[in-house]
Amino acid sequence: MSQRFGRRPTVELHDVTKDFGKVRALDGVSLVVEPGETVAVLGPNGAGKTTAISIMLGLRAPTSGRALLYGQNPRDPASRRHAGVMLQDSGIPPSLKVREAVEMFRRLYERPMSVEAALGAAGLGEKANVKVDSLSGGQRQRLYFALAIVGNPHVLFLDEPTVGLDVESRRGFWDRIEEMVEEGKTLVLTTHYLEEADELADRIVVIDHGKIIAEGSPAAIKATVGGKTVRFRSSGVREAYLRDLPGVRRASVSGDSVEMYTMEPEADLYRMFRDGIEVSELEVVGVGLEEAFVALTSNRKEVAA
Repeated sequence: MSQRFGRRPTVELHDVTKDFGKVRALDGVSLVVEPGETVAVLGPNGAGKTTAISIMLGLRAPTSGRALLYGQNPRDPASRRHAGVMLQDSGIPPSLKVREAVEMFRRLYERPMSVEAALGAAGLGEKANVKVDSLSGGQRQRLYFALAIVGNPHVLFLDEPTVGLDVESRRGFWDRIEEMVEEGKTLVLTTHYLEEADELADRIVVIDHGKIIAEGSPAAIKATVGGKTVRFRSSGVREAYLRDLPGVRRASVSGDSVEMYTMEPEADLYRMFRDGIEVSELEVVGVGLEEAFVALTSNRKEVAA
């Protein structure tokens, strides 16, 4: 990455709001993405994350506040010359061949990679001469990825990049993304696969009802919840008993396998031992990102109510 790009933030949102009629999609959002950083923007459906990405890219103008891409107005096409974008639907003419679509996008950039390199990175080398409308859903996602990277951009915006991919393909995609980040590229992504965010992101930004409600590393987001998942084997214990324990938020029993999420693991286990419940294969672990995300957004719903 050139020094010119390394001296300033890649993306900046300063107190950005966005209204659609009477609906406020973003409400005073401020965010800075530094060069070489991988940021995952998470949120429930309708939370405002796609609107935020659209404003970062200059596809929409903020109602108030300011957005910058490499220090410039993202609505100026010159500011987007070093950005690659993977949207859920890129609007490629279905009659084009895969190679033709990638070549068409390649011509928009000053220093692109070769068509072969982009297709190889996306795992589409064998589909180069296939028409776009003949691709499967997963293959089409790979094509969108090839279109995003063929310009050899400094920053990648990926909107739900692994939708439609099987587990093996998703892992391969993660490996390629990590290689690009190691090369110094900046990455901004939205995803519903929280495991994906946990795997790739340096920083997670959680948006709900148009506001940033949590921000930090995956470990920091998990730590905000404070609970623990407790798993063990026991015969005869009932879900109703577990749910009555003071710190338990969720509990499930399947045969002799028990799992509960609790804010007071030590006190709850003490109570169980005191009540004579026999436990084996006990495991107490911190919450995963999915549990933290659910807890954060659920708390917002409770406050709103």
